[in-house]
Amino acid sequence: MKPPASRAAFPQRHWQHDGWLATLLRPLAAVTRWQVERRRAQYLSGRRPAYRAPVPVVVVGNIYVGGTGKTPVVIATVQALRARGWTPGVVSRGYGTRVGPQPRVGQGELEPADYGDEPALIAHATGAPVAVHPRRALAAQALLARHPQVDVIISDDGLQHLALARDVEIAVQDERGIGNGRLLPAGPLREPAARLDTVHAVITNRPRPPAPPADPAPDGAPRRADMWLEPDAARHLQSGARRPLADFAPGRAFATVAAAAGIGNPARFFTTLRAAGIRPDPSLALPDHYDYRRPPFGAIAAEAILVTSKDAIKCRALGDTRLWEVPVRARFSDPALFDWLAALVRAAATAPGGASAAGAHKLL
Repeated sequence: MKPPASRAAFPQRHWQHDGWLATLLRPLAAVTRWQVERRRAQYLSGRRPAYRAPVPVVVVGNIYVGGTGKTPVVIATVQALRARGWTPGVVSRGYGTRVGPQPRVGQGELEPADYGDEPALIAHATGAPVAVHPRRALAAQALLARHPQVDVIISDDGLQHLALARDVEIAVQDERGIGNGRLLPAGPLREPAARLDTVHAVITNRPRPPAPPADPAPDGAPRRADMWLEPDAARHLQSGARRPLADFAPGRAFATVAAAAGIGNPARFFTTLRAAGIRPDPSLALPDHYDYRRPPFGAIAAEAILVTSKDAIKCRALGDTRLWEVPVRARFSDPALFDWLAALVRAAATAPGGASAAGAHKLL
C-alpha cells in the first residue's frame, strides 16, 4: 500500500496537466464553478451578509488547494505591520482541531492540538494574539473582545471565506501556478483563475531568489512580488542549541542526516536542504498537517533528523533527541511591498465604512 503522502501526490501530478483524469472530472468541476460563482454573487449582492470588523482586515489566501506558502507570508505581514506601528492579531480556521461552538483565543506558546499547527506556529513566531474558529467572523469578534488593542486583523487563509469582509486580499501561489487551470476536482483550483485579477497582490513562492524583477504591473492590476525562503541555523528541539546548517552537510558533525516534512509541498523543504549542501537520507514526505500521534521516526537510523518549523511545533513532546528544526525567513523581491500594504491598511482604517478607498471596488 502506498503511504498517505504518495496517495496525496497522485492528484497533484494529474492537476498539472489537462489529461484523462481532468477530462473525466470536468462535469464535477462545472458543479464547483456554479457553486463558487453562486455563493460569491450572494455576498456581493448583499443577500448573504458579511461581517465587517471595526478594524481593517487583510486576508492572505490562495486559490490553489493545499500549501503554497501562506504561513510565511502571514508571519512576515504581522511582523512588518507591527514594525510600522500597528498592533496585528490573527484569525484562522484552526485546521485539524475540534474548536467547538466558541472560538479559542490565545497568545504565545499554543498547543497545536487545540489551535492547529499553523496558528500555533504563527503565535510562536510573532507573539501576536490568535483566534481560531471555522467561522472566521466569530474568530474576529472573539479576538477583538479579548484583545481590544488589536487594530488590524490578518486572516490566515480564508480567501474563499466571504462571510468575513476584507479590505486587502493577498493571494499566494508557488511555482505550480494555476496547474491545468481547472477547478476541483478536475484541477487544483478552489476558484477560477480569473480570481487572481481581483486581489490586491499576488505573491509567488519561488524555490530560490528570482531573476531581476519585470516591469511594474499596469494600473489596476494586482501588485506582484516573488518570495523565497532563506533557512536559518538549525535549532535542537530538546536543548534549544543552535548549529549552522553547514554542520549537517556530509563529512561534518553528523555521520548520517535525515529529513521529514509534513507540509503542503514537502519537496520544497528538501530542495532547500540540498541547496544548503545537505543530502538527507531518507527524505520523508508526510501528509500536510501530519499530527505525529504516531511518530514516523522509529525506522530511521540517522544521527540527526531535520524538520520544518511547522513540524517542530508538534514534535516538541516526542522526546526524540535527534530532531532539529530548520526555521526559514521569507524574503521578497519587492522592497516596498509592506510600505504599500501599510498604506492600504491606513486607508481602510480612515475610510468611511471601513473599506479601503484604494480597493473597495474589489471587495465585499
